[in-house]
Amino acid sequence: MRSEDNLVITGIQENGKKFRPSDWAERLSSTLASFHPDNRLRYSSGVQPCMIEGEYCLIVARWLKAADPAAYDYVMGFAQANQLRIQMDRRAGARALSC
Repeated sequence: MRSEDNLVITGIQENGKKFRPSDWAERLSSTLASFHPDNRLRYSSGVQPCMIEGEYCLIVARWLKAADPAAYDYVMGFAQANQLRIQMDRRAGARALSC
């Protein structure tokens, strides 16, 4: 997956304040995660928590909008309701897919 195929929701609100709780990205990701046969929780490939430059973020694959509109609307609705910044993933090179 190329980074430009993703959106990044940051833990910084539109007013510049840090969003709380600090584990918001993991909590939101876990609502769309599932348990696998090895009894480990696995995040959806469409929504994954990440830390970028010291900030907690959520990586949202743009294909999720077509594949699972309800999940996409849920995540984006959360971001909008909490006034979180949403931007295109512009990471490149070795940083592009590392979370």
